Amino acid sequence: MPHHEKRRFIRHLLVSPLEFKVSESEEFQKTETVDISEGGLLFVSRQDVAVGTVIFLQVPVYDKVFKIKAKVVHVKKDDLQSLYRIGVEFQNYADAFKVKLIEQIYLIEEYRVLRSLQEDRDMSLKEASEEWIKRYSERFKKLYW
Repeated sequence: MPHHEKRRFIRHLLVSPLEFKVSESEEFQKTETVDISEGGLLFVSRQDVAVGTVIFLQVPVYDKVFKIKAKVVHVKKDDLQSLYRIGVEFQNYADAFKVKLIEQIYLIEEYRVLRSLQEDRDMSLKEASEEWIKRYSERFKKLYW
Protein backbone atom coordinates (compact mmCIF):
# COMPACT_ATOMS: atom_id res chain seq x y z
CA MET A 1 0.00 0.00 0.00
CA PRO A 2 1.58 3.35 -0.99
CA HIS A 3 2.39 5.84 1.76
CA HIS A 4 0.42 9.08 1.50
CA GLU A 5 2.52 12.12 2.39
CA LYS A 6 0.57 14.46 4.68
CA ARG A 7 3.18 17.20 5.09
CA ARG A 8 2.44 20.60 3.58
CA PHE A 9 5.99 21.94 4.08
CA ILE A 10 9.48 20.72 3.26
CA ARG A 11 11.49 19.55 6.28
CA HIS A 12 15.02 20.73 6.92
CA LEU A 13 17.38 18.85 9.20
CA LEU A 14 18.33 21.05 12.12
CA VAL A 15 19.73 19.68 15.35
CA SER A 16 19.63 22.43 17.92
CA PRO A 17 19.03 22.70 21.66
CA LEU A 18 15.39 22.90 22.67
CA GLU A 19 13.52 23.08 25.95
CA PHE A 20 9.85 22.21 26.35
CA LYS A 21 7.16 21.90 28.94
CA VAL A 22 3.56 20.76 28.77
CA SER A 23 2.09 23.14 31.33
CA GLU A 24 3.00 26.58 32.66
CA SER A 25 3.70 25.14 36.14
CA GLU A 26 6.26 22.54 34.98
CA GLU A 27 9.99 22.98 34.65
CA PHE A 28 11.42 23.04 31.13
CA GLN A 29 12.98 19.76 29.95
CA LYS A 30 16.12 19.91 27.81
CA THR A 31 16.18 18.09 24.49
CA GLU A 32 16.97 18.87 20.86
CA THR A 33 15.25 19.33 17.56
CA VAL A 34 15.49 16.76 14.77
CA ASP A 35 14.15 18.87 11.93
CA ILE A 36 12.02 21.89 11.19
CA SER A 37 9.66 23.13 8.51
CA GLU A 38 7.71 26.26 7.86
CA GLY A 39 4.77 24.78 9.76
CA GLY A 40 6.39 23.02 12.72
CA LEU A 41 9.25 21.00 14.10
CA LEU A 42 10.15 17.52 15.30
CA PHE A 43 12.00 16.85 18.55
CA VAL A 44 12.82 13.93 20.80
CA SER A 45 11.67 13.45 24.37
CA ARG A 46 11.76 10.85 27.12
CA GLN A 47 8.22 11.99 27.99
CA ASP A 48 5.16 11.01 25.97
CA VAL A 49 2.89 13.95 25.15
CA ALA A 50 -0.69 13.51 23.96
CA VAL A 51 -1.62 14.58 20.45
CA GLY A 52 -3.56 17.85 20.59
CA THR A 53 -1.67 19.19 23.62
CA VAL A 54 -0.42 22.78 23.36
CA ILE A 55 3.14 22.94 24.68
CA PHE A 56 5.67 25.66 25.41
CA LEU A 57 9.06 25.67 23.67
CA GLN A 58 12.23 27.63 24.29
CA VAL A 59 15.05 27.67 21.77
CA PRO A 60 18.31 29.17 23.06
CA VAL A 61 20.43 30.83 20.38
CA TYR A 62 23.59 32.54 21.60
CA ASP A 63 22.46 34.93 24.35
CA LYS A 64 18.78 34.96 23.28
CA VAL A 65 15.91 32.58 24.04
CA PHE A 66 13.07 32.29 21.53
CA LYS A 67 9.73 31.36 23.14
CA ILE A 68 7.19 29.51 21.03
CA LYS A 69 3.81 27.85 21.55
CA ALA A 70 3.07 24.76 19.50
CA LYS A 71 0.45 22.02 19.25
CA VAL A 72 1.44 18.34 19.25
CA VAL A 73 0.23 16.77 15.99
CA HIS A 74 1.94 13.37 16.10
CA VAL A 75 3.95 11.20 18.47
CA LYS A 76 5.92 8.09 17.59
CA LYS A 77 7.75 5.93 20.11
CA ASP A 78 11.31 4.95 19.18
CA ASP A 79 11.69 1.68 21.13
CA LEU A 80 15.39 1.35 20.29
CA GLN A 81 16.28 4.60 22.05
CA SER A 82 13.36 4.68 24.52
CA LEU A 83 12.45 8.12 23.20
CA TYR A 84 9.38 9.71 21.68
CA ARG A 85 9.59 11.62 18.42
CA ILE A 86 7.16 14.50 18.83
CA GLY A 87 5.93 16.57 15.91
CA VAL A 88 4.41 19.95 16.61
CA GLU A 89 2.82 22.68 14.52
CA PHE A 90 3.22 26.35 15.23
CA GLN A 91 0.17 28.19 16.48
CA ASN A 92 0.74 31.47 14.68
CA TYR A 93 2.79 33.18 12.00
CA ALA A 94 5.02 35.00 14.52
CA ASP A 95 6.21 31.69 16.01
CA ALA A 96 6.86 30.22 12.56
CA PHE A 97 8.88 33.32 11.70
CA LYS A 98 10.96 32.97 14.90
CA VAL A 99 11.91 29.46 13.84
CA LYS A 100 12.92 30.68 10.37
CA LEU A 101 15.21 33.21 12.04
CA ILE A 102 16.71 30.48 14.22
CA GLU A 103 17.30 28.32 11.15
CA GLN A 104 19.01 31.19 9.35
CA ILE A 105 21.29 31.82 12.35
CA TYR A 106 22.34 28.15 12.36
CA LEU A 107 22.96 28.20 8.62
CA ILE A 108 25.16 31.27 9.00
CA GLU A 109 27.09 29.61 11.83
CA GLU A 110 27.70 26.53 9.65
CA TYR A 111 28.82 28.83 6.85
CA ARG A 112 31.17 30.67 9.26
CA VAL A 113 32.83 27.40 10.30
CA LEU A 114 33.22 26.27 6.67
CA ARG A 115 34.67 29.62 5.53
CA SER A 116 37.03 29.69 8.54
CA LEU A 117 38.39 26.30 7.47
CA GLN A 118 38.64 27.35 3.83
CA GLU A 119 40.48 30.56 4.67
CA ASP A 120 42.55 29.03 7.48
CA ARG A 121 41.49 31.80 9.87
CA ASP A 122 38.72 32.41 12.36
CA MET A 123 36.01 34.30 10.48
CA SER A 124 33.81 36.41 12.76
CA LEU A 125 30.08 35.85 12.90
CA LYS A 126 29.57 39.41 11.61
CA GLU A 127 31.78 38.76 8.55
CA ALA A 128 30.09 35.43 7.89
CA SER A 129 26.64 37.00 8.23
CA GLU A 130 27.42 39.76 5.75
CA GLU A 131 28.92 37.32 3.25
CA TRP A 132 26.12 34.77 3.69
CA ILE A 133 23.43 37.41 3.19
CA LYS A 134 25.07 38.63 -0.03
CA ARG A 135 25.42 35.09 -1.38
CA TYR A 136 22.31 33.25 -0.17
CA SER A 137 19.55 35.53 1.08
CA GLU A 138 17.69 35.54 -2.27
CA ARG A 139 17.73 31.74 -2.39
CA PHE A 140 16.65 31.52 1.27
CA LYS A 141 13.80 33.96 0.57
CA LYS A 142 12.60 31.90 -2.40
CA LEU A 143 12.58 28.74 -0.33
CA TYR A 144 10.40 30.16 2.43
CA TRP A 145 8.40 33.14 1.26
